[in-house]
Amino acid sequence: MWDERYSEPGFAFGKEPNNFLKEQFQHIPAGGRVLCLAEGEGRNAVFLAEQGYRVTAMDLSDVGLNKALKLAMDKNVTITTQVADLADYQFGENEWDGIVSIWAHMPTDVRRYIHTQIVPALRPNGVFILEAYTEQQLSMEAVGGPPAAQKERFNSLKNMQNELTELQEIIGVEKQRMVLEGKYHQGLSAVVQFVGKKNK
Repeated sequence: MWDERYSEPGFAFGKEPNNFLKEQFQHIPAGGRVLCLAEGEGRNAVFLAEQGYRVTAMDLSDVGLNKALKLAMDKNVTITTQVADLADYQFGENEWDGIVSIWAHMPTDVRRYIHTQIVPALRPNGVFILEAYTEQQLSMEAVGGPPAAQKERFNSLKNMQNELTELQEIIGVEKQRMVLEGKYHQGLSAVVQFVGKKNK
């Protein structure tokens, strides 16, 4: 499905970075190593590379990541790409100054698996930044988020707080905001936003 979507002309979610990431990226230690989860066509990874970070973009779709590499070339920055499945992805230990998850909607067991790896994978003072749709999205008129049949893929602030207890919560909120990202994310949307820091 993602290969098919990323094979379409243009960029499914646009070329500009996610607004929440753009507002919060400076919590990540300057010049650090950043891992972007389910990064697709690379707009967030390329933005972070433009800010001086050393970025690895991982995604299930090599079609999306090939477009990410082209976008990076067009912007005159370098990113590393890795084709992988989050269901069994190994984050490593003490590897990353930042981990970014923008619209990465996973089944419950995969989400929990990912969250068990976040804290060990972050370096001291490393930061995890997430924005995801909440189940309230199903009652919105906006375009974006998992379908009703995949309700478990929505996220919540409660999930973040229960599953990432070792991180210091810098931002944790559920809200409605306007999302305007390409043709697949459009309209007033229901989201959870989270920034958590690993203290020494």
